[in-house]
Amino acid sequence: MFEAEDIREWRGHDVVDVEKRKIGSLEAIYVDTATDAPSFATVTVGLPMKRRLVFVPLADATVGPDYLKVPWDRKLAKDAPSIDTDGELLSED
Repeated sequence: MFEAEDIREWRGHDVVDVEKRKIGSLEAIYVDTATDAPSFATVTVGLPMKRRLVFVPLADATVGPDYLKVPWDRKLAKDAPSIDTDGELLSED
């Protein structure tokens, strides 16, 4: 795992799956307020005119040179709950 302070400056870097296939670009990190550990990331995916943010769990994520690798398949990550880049995530999601 990594420290939240270290990952905050990674905005815009690639987020890749277990086989190092690009999922999208790192937008933000959400920290568990009880533990101060990184919990979720939002990843920008989609075409330039239709971008959205998907929420990807950071359990067992690792960092590499210029990328964040998550232990989730690219398709699963892209099908995760999402919002428009200027939207909100509903509590049901």
